[in-house]
Amino acid sequence: MSIIKLDSMSVRTRWVIVAPGSAALGALFSYLHVPAAWILGAIVVSGAMALTTGKELAVNEHFYSVARGFIGMMAGIPLTLVPASTLLGFVPAAVTMSLITVLIGVAGGVLLHRSQPKDISWETGILSMLPGGASLMPALASELGADYRYVALTQYLRLLAVSVSLPLVVSLLDAPAGKGVDMSVDGEVTWWIVGLTVAIAVVGEKLGKLVCLPAAAVLGPLLLTVLVAQVIPAGHTLEPLYVFKIMAFMSIGWVCGGGLSVPALRAFTKQLPATILFIIVVIGVCALTAVPLTAWLDITYFEAYLATSPGALETVLALSAEGGAGPAVVAVQIIRLIIVLVIAGYLPQILGLFRR
Repeated sequence: MSIIKLDSMSVRTRWVIVAPGSAALGALFSYLHVPAAWILGAIVVSGAMALTTGKELAVNEHFYSVARGFIGMMAGIPLTLVPASTLLGFVPAAVTMSLITVLIGVAGGVLLHRSQPKDISWETGILSMLPGGASLMPALASELGADYRYVALTQYLRLLAVSVSLPLVVSLLDAPAGKGVDMSVDGEVTWWIVGLTVAIAVVGEKLGKLVCLPAAAVLGPLLLTVLVAQVIPAGHTLEPLYVFKIMAFMSIGWVCGGGLSVPALRAFTKQLPATILFIIVVIGVCALTAVPLTAWLDITYFEAYLATSPGALETVLALSAEGGAGPAVVAVQIIRLIIVLVIAGYLPQILGLFRR
């Protein structure tokens, strides 16, 4: 009986195993309410394949481009749900507190780079430590030339820590018990809306490059989503279908896991203590910035803590609605997301200024 050698499998055979395996494991993780279930499932399966075969599992560039388009769209959806008038009142406080947490993240990324300059570039360190946008950062990393594997693994660690700790912490706080803010994106699903979302995901990058946007693969579809959302009829939403979300999330996992190797894992493991320390520091600083925010915006610490949480936006919104938090939570989170996107998108230019 012949034995199949793993390292001799064709790319097609490996994908025949990896794609359904990722979907099955992602579905299991989703059922178990594991944070970033589909990303993690894809990382585990594609990473196992890459490590056992000793060969990188490359993701089709055209497929990944469309997947990043959907990631950009998902990041843009929250920006379409809150009126600009609501955001404006929170801008001074939100910008101040957001800049503090973002700068702490940047400082952590710089220290990571300096601790291992051969393994972690400036871009890799900073993108891995920016608070918020965990699903965006790996896509931006591959666009900006950073190590997307390290960025994805580090961002997942932060997301996991925040997602697990948030419910535990807020259960100890007094909720305002108000009406909460409606951030639902329910809308009529029609064939032309589905076609429109696909079109935005496909052409968003091209239009972004046309107008010279940084990280056009993500920011192009994001801005296009915000613009198109202003003109579509009421009762409709540009929220991508769930199957498109799954596809986009798994693509991130495949890019990360498919590029894993024993040296890459060793490099990540070597930095794990420092990485975990900086994640804890970022979470702690965010909790501290919530204290002055309570007085500045006249809100409860429950609301301020959720507003300054470094990521896990879906968990934040769910806990916010359940606890009856006001619009400050959503407004501060969205304003910080905008700041993070600007810094990440223009990271090469920003670093260029400091290197002169």
